[in-house]
Amino acid sequence: MRNLFIILFVLYPFLSNAQEQDKMDSPSDSQQGLTGLSKSTIFPEKCLGLWEGMMYIFSQGSLRDSVKVKFTAAKTDIKDTFVWKTEYLSPTRPMVKDYKLVLDDLDKGRYLLDEGDGVKLRIYNINNKLYSLFKVNDIYLTSSTELFDDRLVFEVTSGKEEGETQGVKNYSFSNVQRVELRRID
Repeated sequence: MRNLFIILFVLYPFLSNAQEQDKMDSPSDSQQGLTGLSKSTIFPEKCLGLWEGMMYIFSQGSLRDSVKVKFTAAKTDIKDTFVWKTEYLSPTRPMVKDYKLVLDDLDKGRYLLDEGDGVKLRIYNINNKLYSLFKVNDIYLTSSTELFDDRLVFEVTSGKEEGETQGVKNYSFSNVQRVELRRID
């Protein structure tokens, strides 16, 4: 742990200079900054359309199940609000998560995932990938959505605190859900 602090202390001046340089440099239309935002397109606009793929569900390191998934990203009539709908096409337990992705702060690359029942999760866009970290009761969850040229990869992990060693808390990754989607429309 002490070595980590020493490394960070040594690297801090370089990181600070890089951040100052980033503030002075403005990205061109073809380049993207830290938040992954270009001048013409924000993350959800790049995802517009209908996507399909398979979700694989892992528990305790083993594949437990899989289900076909359909994902829709669409504009709404409300400014900076997008349909962010996932349909789990299970023959035994079909489910629809009809959420809205709302631009919260463009400068910070921050969105809100509005679940429609009062729950709003903060999501951050960094370099063509959305990240979220949250806690429900004593379970920690991470969520990420990454856009590649022709693929959209969505992943959720969950786990609990496993203990502490010298001030560092460890957390399990008990469950992982991973979906790789391809645009179909």
